[in-house]
Amino acid sequence: MMSDEKNVEQQCAEFREMFEAIRREVGRVIVGHEDIVDNVLISLFSGGHVLLEGVPGLGKTLLVRTLGSALSLQFRRIQFTPDLMPADIVGTNIVMEDATSGRREFQFQPGPIFGQIILADEINRATPKTQSAMLEAMQEHSVTSSGQVRRLLEPFIVLATQNPIEQEGTYPLPEAQLDRFFFKVLVTYSNREQLKAILDRTTTGQDPQAQVVADAEKILWAQKLVRRVVVAEHVQDYAIRLVLATHPQGEFATAMTNQFVRFGSSPRGVQALVVAAKVRALLNERYHVSFDDIARSALPALRHRLLLNFEGQAEGMQPDDVLEDVLKNTARTLEQKLIA
Repeated sequence: MMSDEKNVEQQCAEFREMFEAIRREVGRVIVGHEDIVDNVLISLFSGGHVLLEGVPGLGKTLLVRTLGSALSLQFRRIQFTPDLMPADIVGTNIVMEDATSGRREFQFQPGPIFGQIILADEINRATPKTQSAMLEAMQEHSVTSSGQVRRLLEPFIVLATQNPIEQEGTYPLPEAQLDRFFFKVLVTYSNREQLKAILDRTTTGQDPQAQVVADAEKILWAQKLVRRVVVAEHVQDYAIRLVLATHPQGEFATAMTNQFVRFGSSPRGVQALVVAAKVRALLNERYHVSFDDIARSALPALRHRLLLNFEGQAEGMQPDDVLEDVLKNTARTLEQKLIA
C-alpha cells in the first residue's frame, strides 16, 4: 500500500507526465491510433509484451520503431522468416582465436534478443522450433545456451507483429506462446482525416522524428510504482469472475461461453487485467483500481487467451464477441449477481 501521501501524489504526477511525454513523441510520427498507442504504453509500464495484429501497411512496425526512438533503450529488430533458426535469435558459441597467443576457444556471440525493446516482425512466419526460442526470454527474461543462463537487460519488452489474413507460409503461434503476451492489440485501418494527415507528413518532404524522453531507470521506477496501486477485494473479485466467465461449463460462464468457447483464459489473464488496470488508475489520477479500469482492459488482455470451439469458428465468432458478452453479463459485484 502507498504511504507518504504528498510523496505519492508527486510520484504519480511524474508518472503521468512521463506517459504523456512518450505518447506525445510517438504521436509526432504515428497518426491516430491513440488507443493502440496507449495499450502499448500500458503494457510497457506493466512489464508485459504486446502482440500487434493487422494487415500490412498500417504502421505496426513504424509504431514499434518510433517507441524505440522515444526511449533510451537498446532497440533490436528480428525479421522472422521460415529459414530463421533459434541460434539466429538467442546467439551461439563460435570459435575465436587469440591474436597474441594463437589459442582458440569458444566464445558466446549474443543474438538480437539481447536488447531491451525487441521488434519481432511477422513472428508467425517462423517455424514453431524458432518461435519456441522466444518463450524463455519472454517469460524468464533470460536465455539458456550451452547450459549457461544469461540474464537479459531490464526493462525487456517484446513487441511482435503478425498479419491475420495472409496464411500461406505462416505458422500460427501456439497457445503457450500467445499466453505470454500481456496484450493483443488489433491495428485497424485509418479513417479519412488520418489518411490525409499521413499523406501530408509523408509526401511533402516532412520527416518528423521522436525525441528521447525516458530511459531505463525511469521505466523501471514507473513499473515499481504501478505495482503499488491499491486494488480493493471486491474489484479484484470482479476481475477474477470475468476470467472465470470465459471457462465453459464453469460457475460464472455465460451462455455464449458455453456454446462457443473450447478453452478459457489462464491465470495470466487475470494478472494482466489487474496490472493494466493499475496503470489506467494512475493515468486517471487515482491510487486505487475501479471496475471501469478492469473492464477497459478486458479485450486486449483476454482476446488471445480464448480458444473457440468448432461451432464458434463455423459461426464466424470472434473472441471479442464472447468477451463483450462476458462484460455485459458479469455483474460488477457478487451481490448484484445474487440479487439478479
